[in-house]
Amino acid sequence: MSFRYYLYVSDAKVDMLLSQIDPGYQRRRAAEFSVNLTVVGVKRSTENPGTDRVARLERVARYLDEHADVGSVEEPGQFFRGLLPMRWGIVPTTDEQSLVYFGGRTEDTIVGLGGSPFHVIGAAPPEPTLRGFGGSSTMPALLAGLVDDGAEPVPGTPDGGDDAAEVAALASVHQAGTRLRGPTQNVEFLAKRLLSGPSPYPELDGRPGMTVLLGSPLYVALVD
Repeated sequence: MSFRYYLYVSDAKVDMLLSQIDPGYQRRRAAEFSVNLTVVGVKRSTENPGTDRVARLERVARYLDEHADVGSVEEPGQFFRGLLPMRWGIVPTTDEQSLVYFGGRTEDTIVGLGGSPFHVIGAAPPEPTLRGFGGSSTMPALLAGLVDDGAEPVPGTPDGGDDAAEVAALASVHQAGTRLRGPTQNVEFLAKRLLSGPSPYPELDGRPGMTVLLGSPLYVALVD
């Protein structure tokens, strides 16, 4: 039997998708939680949140594999799966928040995965009264956190408009992985595709035709 050693699980994305897969899910969860609050000391379904978290994640992952557009790193759909060496860490952002970021590459694609640091397994729960430790999995928030003011400008970038914004976004993802330190770890993941396009720095890639891919992971797990 194989086991996953999870590094990151996004409860927010899992619950959002699960409520669409099973519209009655949130009502049942709320009812269970209400009962659990009134029966202190009695066996509770939420007593082991880790077990419940994995069960919910696996249910969503199975549904996506069977019914949704799940692709690979090289050919991403609305979602994509992968298994590759990646560096990762908590990255401070320009808006006094932070995010967790996983960076790696295949022969053809530079990959970045970003999300809230509170979804890292073992992380302390957020303190809503404190600034400086939030994070988000939305593309604007991720890109704001990945901006590097010292990055080389992209040659031939349009002066403005949607094309310029997309090139700048791809450049931020391209550069972000180079700023991660520490050893690589082999990880597998399932992520929502946020952004993909041709590499804006072909002269740095070592081979022509590289692409850049940014995703928001449902989970990231360590693979031996």
